[in-house]
Amino acid sequence: MDQRRNSVPDAARGVGDAAGETGVNDSGFNDIGVNDIGVNDIGLPRSGGIGNQLRKIVTLSRDFERHVGAALTVNPTDLSAMEHLMVSGSLTPSELSRRLDISTAATTLVVDRLVTLGHAQRHPHASDRRKVVVVPAAASVAKAVDELMPVIGGVASLTQELSPEERVVIEAFLTRVVGVYESALAPDRALDVGGPSAE
Repeated sequence: MDQRRNSVPDAARGVGDAAGETGVNDSGFNDIGVNDIGVNDIGLPRSGGIGNQLRKIVTLSRDFERHVGAALTVNPTDLSAMEHLMVSGSLTPSELSRRLDISTAATTLVVDRLVTLGHAQRHPHASDRRKVVVVPAAASVAKAVDELMPVIGGVASLTQELSPEERVVIEAFLTRVVGVYESALAPDRALDVGGPSAE
């Protein structure tokens, strides 16, 4: 949900666009066959119905993030910060800065907004009184979970309906898709590792 990820969905549309969709249905997505593979008229590789479904997931995920952000009255960067805080429980501003891949000054503004909205609090660090940690507010965590549960619970239910063999196949395929994205992002990540520290 962070800024870097927010730029990925638009680029990721290529997963479906390259599938070579030709007809658009009432939902706004193209209807193509599962076996519609090969290359399209301009030489882009097709990935058939699977590519189309991946594009739908990317598009709907972006829409859902906007929905959750609107429910919590936060922008995408602030929502990403809340996500990191919910997962970690508490983070120092420097740690949050690294997770968000933004400057410490920008992170301070993010935290200020979250505190003003009642989504987070600053507390003294448990072992280093020179530092503070940012802690998510329990009420905001509960509200965020309420918004997320329809998707989280729905996906979990679908997963439980699969046979063990189906889970193995699907997980293996999705792992390979993740690998495609990681390979594409590897040059950027290499620059991040060699770049200036976020401290």
